[in-house]
Amino acid sequence: MASNKIDTINKLLEEAYNSRSKDISNSIVLGLEALELSEALNDKALIGKSLNRLALFYMIMSEFDKSNAFSERAIKVFESIKDNSGIADAKYNIGSVLYKSDDYHGGLANLLESLKIYRENGDLANQSKVEKAVGTIYGYIGDEDNAFKTYISAIRTARKLADKNLESNVLNNLSGLFIKNNKPKMAMATINQSIRLKRETEDLRGLGFSIYGRGKVYLETGDYNKGEKDFLEAFRIHIDTKEQLGSSMALSKLGKLYYKIGDFEKAEQVIKQSLNISFNVNATMVKLKNYHLLYLLYKTIGNSNESLKYLELYFADKEAVMKTQTLKVIENYELINRMNNLENEARIQKEKQRAIDKKNEDDKEAVRLKQEFLSIMSHEIRTPLNAITTSVSLLKDKMKEADMELFDSLQFASNNLINIVNDVLDFTKLDSNKSNIEERNINFEKLCSNIVNLHRNDANSKGLQLIFDNKLPSKNFYYIDQPKIAQILGNLISNAIKFTSNGEIRLTTEIVNTNELFDNLRFSVADTGEGISQENLKVVFDSFSQIQPVTTREQGGTGLGLAIVKKLVSLYKGEISVHSELNKGSEFYFTIKLKKATKAISKVHLDFSILKGNNALIAEDNMVNALLMKKVLSKWDITSEHVKDGKAAFEASKNKTYDFILMDIHMPNMNGIESTKLIKTKVNKNKNTPVFAVTADVLTKEDKENEALFDAILWKPLEIEKLFLALSKYNKAEMLS
Repeated sequence: MASNKIDTINKLLEEAYNSRSKDISNSIVLGLEALELSEALNDKALIGKSLNRLALFYMIMSEFDKSNAFSERAIKVFESIKDNSGIADAKYNIGSVLYKSDDYHGGLANLLESLKIYRENGDLANQSKVEKAVGTIYGYIGDEDNAFKTYISAIRTARKLADKNLESNVLNNLSGLFIKNNKPKMAMATINQSIRLKRETEDLRGLGFSIYGRGKVYLETGDYNKGEKDFLEAFRIHIDTKEQLGSSMALSKLGKLYYKIGDFEKAEQVIKQSLNISFNVNATMVKLKNYHLLYLLYKTIGNSNESLKYLELYFADKEAVMKTQTLKVIENYELINRMNNLENEARIQKEKQRAIDKKNEDDKEAVRLKQEFLSIMSHEIRTPLNAITTSVSLLKDKMKEADMELFDSLQFASNNLINIVNDVLDFTKLDSNKSNIEERNINFEKLCSNIVNLHRNDANSKGLQLIFDNKLPSKNFYYIDQPKIAQILGNLISNAIKFTSNGEIRLTTEIVNTNELFDNLRFSVADTGEGISQENLKVVFDSFSQIQPVTTREQGGTGLGLAIVKKLVSLYKGEISVHSELNKGSEFYFTIKLKKATKAISKVHLDFSILKGNNALIAEDNMVNALLMKKVLSKWDITSEHVKDGKAAFEASKNKTYDFILMDIHMPNMNGIESTKLIKTKVNKNKNTPVFAVTADVLTKEDKENEALFDAILWKPLEIEKLFLALSKYNKAEMLS
């Protein structure tokens, strides 16, 4: 009798899985029926399998919260019966949901955990499936070399297994990679193969994504009529299969197409339709693209108010994504390390020496993975930031006096983003007390005002007053580590805004003690929010702690903000405290000692004319960054040439002598490190030319060989003054004079 029920459940799950691409609603009905029967039998293996299938079906429906809830339940069931394969399936579902909702690093961490289990079990089918997803993430975050390698591996495995659906999915993504590398013919051949396979397997949902992929190729090559047809067909298929994320993506690209051909009315209509869907499914990156498209659209038609509105929304959400992504990297590694430690302890019980050796290997791998994650994350964030900050620097000379206040706010905001990235990447130094205070002469009131103004829009959007109550003279200057103070106060203010529904947030600063050299300053951030219980007050500054709410809310967060604040305050030999009453509000306060300064140090005047007449080679695969760099050099009367990868840079070095070479690190075909080694060791005209690494990868300097290879390492976002000083040091005219 029981065996008959088990057969019935397995048949239900098989039927549900097979119908997922044509009738996902039916798949969910069948999956829920299978779960109910499994629970009646109390068969945990089948309960877990049913939960995993339902997680997959809800992910297809873009109901990501439900999908994750089923996956988490599945993990608990499979852990109770020690079924690692089931855990891997659930981790795969969670990882897929995370990257589809634009948490690439969280997604990558979960996918790598599932991949590890599949490899241990020799499960080729699931290995290929995960490799395809990992390749997708690499592609999203700009690591095209790893994306290509991973896709090729996934295709080979899919062909070995004769899995046409999986092969088609990978070919679709590979086509997008070819578009990014300006290879439209290869992109078209690849996507047509993907479409052919989808038609053979009758995977309707997958066919929608493949046709969407072909539309992207047509959009890139300017064949707008065919592109429009494909995007509309993809949208229709996604609507029929209830694929909300795909619908939003198709409409967004269709809106971009209409914008390109000048049909602004249609563009506005479909982009806003895409925007609404992206809100429903929490597709942050689609939403960001739509904000940017609407900004361009309204700017083109002369609607400055709407244009500015969507530009502000774009930057506000972009900053939020950066904060969330960087903090989640640290959180993911804490969870991974905890899991690995538990595994190692279990091995020790079985075979002590073998477990110790294995632990050492795992620790080395964890360090390697952590460095790889941080490298990818910093590159992902710093590359677009380079375009923003360089553009801001170039705009300064064209600003009218009346616009300077707006310019100062924009410059402070962009610099603040850089500081956030740097501080979170520096978390390990904070954790091991290796971080140092780096002080500059700063006007106190101006610094705090800038920090408050940065958060004023967030407060206003909730109807809150954000008040800066400064009891210090406005002329006071101190030696301050600006990024660290901005991180401390920024975290406290944003936290207060998050947990306050009405009333005010007040930053108060005052001198509590003074002598000839130092002032002891008390900082207080008070709110009229919901308050914190006595139980939560005990853990509020602990890493990864999230206080429990008084009422239901969706503030979210990683639980790192106050832990970072505590560590930063301790660098100043201070201690942060909190006083709070439920339903009345909270006050976070601390006192630190700052050295007095009589006035701000004037910026040294830079004579850019000394570089006139030099020429430079720029190796950079990001066209926006390359154009901005050329613009900067042009202002200094430096002529420049641009190549898109390291291989082209080496070829150029054979034909012409340059005064400077500016070399990106992460590029297709050949990276900047390999190219520089060839330039400095092989016969060419630039063996003695100074080569500067211009990179978003903060780990470049960790390798002593890299540091010795380059004449200087300049970080993206590029600081104009540091670039000038680096070039000046090797300026031939100066050295000869």
